[in-house]
Amino acid sequence: MKRGEHIQLEGRLGAEPEVCILKSGHKFARFPLAVKHLYRNQIGELITDVEWHDVVAWGNLAAIAEKELHKGMTILVDGVRPPIKQPGFQAGMQKLAEVVANEWFIHPGFSH
Repeated sequence: MKRGEHIQLEGRLGAEPEVCILKSGHKFARFPLAVKHLYRNQIGELITDVEWHDVVAWGNLAAIAEKELHKGMTILVDGVRPPIKQPGFQAGMQKLAEVVANEWFIHPGFSH
């Protein structure tokens, strides 16, 4: 089974992390991450696009997210985007899957 694509994202948390404990006792956290892309179009106008990613953290990383991450913080996430398996998914359509975090780094200039 393919593990997924390695990915690094730098962006801002769009909400406080939601933390849950499963019946098995495993803890996980989920939060949206906004990644801003700047580029110039064909006539030279500066365009800003924002792409949203759902980030998931498990175990100790979820516990850290619960204590240290807050809405608006800028972080760098290092993780894996698992393969998307959707019945009836058409070629050419784009859908962003969740990112499973391996680790993250809080931007040093951020103070909350």
